[in-house]
Amino acid sequence: MSLGLPSRLPGTPSIGALIREPAPTFSFEFFPPKTHEGERLLWQAIRELESLKPSFVSITYGAGGTTRDTTVAVTERVATETTLLPMAHLTAVNHSVAELRNVIGRLAGAGVRNVLAVRGDPPGDPMGEWVRHPDGVHYAEDLVRLIKESGDFSVGVAAFPYKHPRSADVESDTRDFVRKCRAGADFAITQMFFEADDYLRLRDRVAATGCDAPIVAGVMPVTRMATIERSQQLSGAPFPQALLRRFERVADDEAAIRELGIETCAQMCARLLDEGVPGIHFITLNRSTATREVWQRLAPAEVATAA
Repeated sequence: MSLGLPSRLPGTPSIGALIREPAPTFSFEFFPPKTHEGERLLWQAIRELESLKPSFVSITYGAGGTTRDTTVAVTERVATETTLLPMAHLTAVNHSVAELRNVIGRLAGAGVRNVLAVRGDPPGDPMGEWVRHPDGVHYAEDLVRLIKESGDFSVGVAAFPYKHPRSADVESDTRDFVRKCRAGADFAITQMFFEADDYLRLRDRVAATGCDAPIVAGVMPVTRMATIERSQQLSGAPFPQALLRRFERVADDEAAIRELGIETCAQMCARLLDEGVPGIHFITLNRSTATREVWQRLAPAEVATAA
C-alpha cells in the first residue's frame, strides 16, 4: 500500500541510477553525533568533503535503531542546507511498521528519496539474539518491500564480502542477498573489507546467480591499530593475516600506521576501479582527512570523473 507520497522531486537523483552509469560513483558515509562536539566534527567533515563533489553521502543508524531521530534530522539538514545528495540508513530493529512508515514519510517530506535498508543489530550486543518487533518486519527484504511500496524510492541494501556473521555459510549468505535484490533493492553497498579479492569473489558469486544488482565497495583506511582489533566486529570478517603482519611491523609508530593504512586503501581502491567496480563508498567516521588523502592518491582521471 502506498503512503500517497509524491513522486521523486525534480532534480533528486536516484542513487540506483547513478550507480548504473558508466563512470564509478564516489561517496561518503557519516554517522549521527551523540554530543555537541560530535556534531561540530560531523559538520566540519561534511563541509570539507562537500568540496570534493561526491556522488552522494549516507547517514547511518545507531546500533539498535538508537539514533533514529538524529539520523533523520541530519539527513534532512544535508538535503536542505548542502549541495550533497543524501541517503538515509533505515533499520528494522525495535521499530513497528507504523514507526517505519513515519520515518519514511519524514524523509520524503524533506525530499530524500534514497534509502539504505538494513535489518540492523540488536541493541547492546550486536551479536546477541535478533528479536523481531511484535509489529515490525523480520528481514531486510521485508523492509525493502515496505520502502518500495511507500513511494518512489531508490533502495540499497548491505552486502558482505566475507559473509554476514549470522549466516551459516557463504552459499546461504549469497541466497539471502539475492532475495533482498529480488524484493526490489536497486543496488548494494558492502560492509568494509581490506582485500580486493574479497569483493571480487562476492561479485562473482552474485553474478553466478543471475542477479545483476550493482555492488558498491565500502572501504575505510586503517589509521590506528584499534581499527584492526575491531575489524571482525565491524566487517564480519577476520583481518587479512598478510596485511596484519605489515601493520604489526610498524605498530609502535602511529604516523607509520596511518601512512600504511592510507597507502594500502588507495592501492585497493585503484585495483577495484581497474576491475570495474561501480562505485567506492568511504566510511569516514566523521573525519575528512584520511578520506581526502585516499581520494587524492587515486588516478587523476578517476577523481576528476567524480568531481
